[in-house]
Amino acid sequence: MSRTVLLMVALILLFMYIGNLIGGQEGMQAAFLIACGMNFFSYFFSDKLVLKQYNAKEVTPQTASGLYQIVKRLSDKSGLPMPKVYIIPEQVPNAFATGRSPNHAAVAATQGLLNLMTPEEVEGVLAHEMSHVKHRDILIGTIAATFTGAVTMLANAARVDTSRQNSQNNNRGILAAVLLPIAATIIRMSISRTREYKADEGAAHLTGHPEWLMSALSKLEGYSQNYQMQRATSQTAHMFIVNPFNGISGSISRLFATHPSTKDRLAALENIRRKMH
Repeated sequence: MSRTVLLMVALILLFMYIGNLIGGQEGMQAAFLIACGMNFFSYFFSDKLVLKQYNAKEVTPQTASGLYQIVKRLSDKSGLPMPKVYIIPEQVPNAFATGRSPNHAAVAATQGLLNLMTPEEVEGVLAHEMSHVKHRDILIGTIAATFTGAVTMLANAARVDTSRQNSQNNNRGILAAVLLPIAATIIRMSISRTREYKADEGAAHLTGHPEWLMSALSKLEGYSQNYQMQRATSQTAHMFIVNPFNGISGSISRLFATHPSTKDRLAALENIRRKMH
C-alpha cells in the first residue's frame, strides 16, 4: 500500500473519530457534505480562478513555439491529452499544473522560468507538472482538502459543544478538538510532499534526464530564497514546483511544509539518476 493511501486512510479515521466525539453520525455527515460542496466548487472552478489570479495568458504554437513544443513532446511521450499552455507575466521562475483531470488540464510557466532556464531545465520542470496531471494529483489534493476541512468543521462544533460543560471528559474533548485539526493538516501536508516526490520521479523517467530537473530545482531554490512572486498567496503555494514563500517561511515547521526540502528532492533524484545510468 502506497504512502499516499495510508495517509488518506489516516485522514478518514480522524474524521470518523472526531465525528463520534461530538455524538452521532448526523453532525459528521453534515460537516462532510459541507466540505464536499466547498471542494466540489474548488475542483471544478479553481483552475480558472488561479489562472486568472496570476494573470496567466494562454499561448499557441504561433505565440510561444518553444514552450508549446516542449509541452507537446511531453504530452506525446506520456500518452496524455495535450493540456492548455499558459505563460504567467512574472519574472520569478516557477510553474504549476492545474485542472480536474488529464482531459481538462493546464500547465503554466512564469516568464522568468523561460528567461532564466535552459530549454532542458524548462523541460524538466514541465515534465514534473505533467506528472502531476498523469497522477491526478489535483483530485488527490481535493479529497485530502475535503477531509481536512470536514475535520476542522467538526472540531469547531466539538469545541462549542464541550466548552459549555466542565467535566474532565469534556475537557479531554476540547483538547482533542484542538489537536485533531492540526493532525489533519499535518497529514494533508504530508500527502502534498509525497506527491511532489512522485512527480519528480515521474519527470526523471519521462525525460530520461533527471539532471535536467535537478539543475532547475537548484536554480529555483536560489531564486525562491531571494525573490517572492508578486501575486503569490498561501492558498496556492502548494501548486507550484517550489514554494514561492521559501524565502520567508524558514521558521515554519517542516511538518506544515507543502513541499519537501530541495536538498531532499535533489538527493532522491540523484538516486534515480544513478539507477538509470
